[in-house]
Amino acid sequence: MPGLLRGMARTAVVAGTATAVSNRVSRRQASRWSEQEGQAAPVAEPAPAQPAPAQSGASTIDQLKELGELKAQGILTEDEFAAQKAKLLAQ
Repeated sequence: MPGLLRGMARTAVVAGTATAVSNRVSRRQASRWSEQEGQAAPVAEPAPAQPAPAQSGASTIDQLKELGELKAQGILTEDEFAAQKAKLLAQ
């Protein structure tokens, strides 16, 4: 019986330690991710959601290429890209 209790106590200690370490790692990762989002957000927010008006004389193809580049850089979402593309093609 004492060996059984000792084994159960050891298992409880190991499980408790593993849980504590896992929770600490999760909190640290969440903290890092929130810091990265906080740093990335100010950079992304000043960027215009819509591209600047095209220069006079710029062709529709050039404007579409510019929209594609903005989408590739992550400045425009898929929905914003589709809306701007439809607007350009309607002109």
